[in-house]
Amino acid sequence: MRMGIVALALCAVSAGAQAEIDLRANEQPLPVTLDKQAIARIPAGYHFVEPGTLTVAISALNSPPLALLASDNRTRIGSDPDIARLLAGSLGLKLKLVPTAWEDWPLGITSGRYDVALVNIAVTEQRKEKFDFATYRVDSLAFSVKSTSSIAHISGAADLSGRKVIVGSGTNQERILLGWNEENAAAGRQPALPVYLTDDASGNLYIQSGRADVFFGPQSVAAYKAALTGTTKVVGLGPKKAYVATTTKKGNGLVFALQAALDGAIARGEYQQVLARWGEQGEAVAQSQVNPPGITY
Repeated sequence: MRMGIVALALCAVSAGAQAEIDLRANEQPLPVTLDKQAIARIPAGYHFVEPGTLTVAISALNSPPLALLASDNRTRIGSDPDIARLLAGSLGLKLKLVPTAWEDWPLGITSGRYDVALVNIAVTEQRKEKFDFATYRVDSLAFSVKSTSSIAHISGAADLSGRKVIVGSGTNQERILLGWNEENAAAGRQPALPVYLTDDASGNLYIQSGRADVFFGPQSVAAYKAALTGTTKVVGLGPKKAYVATTTKKGNGLVFALQAALDGAIARGEYQQVLARWGEQGEAVAQSQVNPPGITY
């Protein structure tokens, strides 16, 4: 990946907002303030995976600005790792980041392999049955295509009829796509063909080679790619917005300490610094909410 300053022209998807991301500068951790009020919210009976350490699952994919490798090809940087550092630092804990496949985080949380998952996880009513959430971003989904594609706009089921669409298994975008396929079938239209891939590099290859027509994923990632390489373009947003949240095992109480840590970081301006340096200012929350209403399908 080219390192340096990446200008993100997001006018098509975020009301003219523009951000500059300096990847070299962003390799340096931001300062974090110890938050005694947040520490006091850690349940007395909670046992961390490793004593004195917050073990956090983050995406193993190279999906900037959410998560990517630094120039040493080893250190994980991005907005999610930065949020993890905010949480650990506020709570007076060391931080252990564990790169994790999307399919693995649910079992990792329920089995006690991780304390927290930060894998761009949206709050849904179904997920709330097994997990607790403390919100830290508002997320939009976006459709992107090859820059030379004849597809100019996607806003509904008919626009994807007969198209090959890259989605992640078990994601909100998959649920939306399958719902739109039901609409297409009811209207007598050809359904879209879901293309399931597990790594970002394959997705780029599929789009550029014509093996897939559309990538359906997080808006921040789609806008970043389009600005960085110029080989893709964003042609529409998904029909639903969602809260992205820290994810913990249901009922263990850690969620309230995470909420307090986030609210403290918001009050001190440290949270805003994280989002600003990754071009995600438009996705900020005013305060963290525990288990807010989630997406339903």
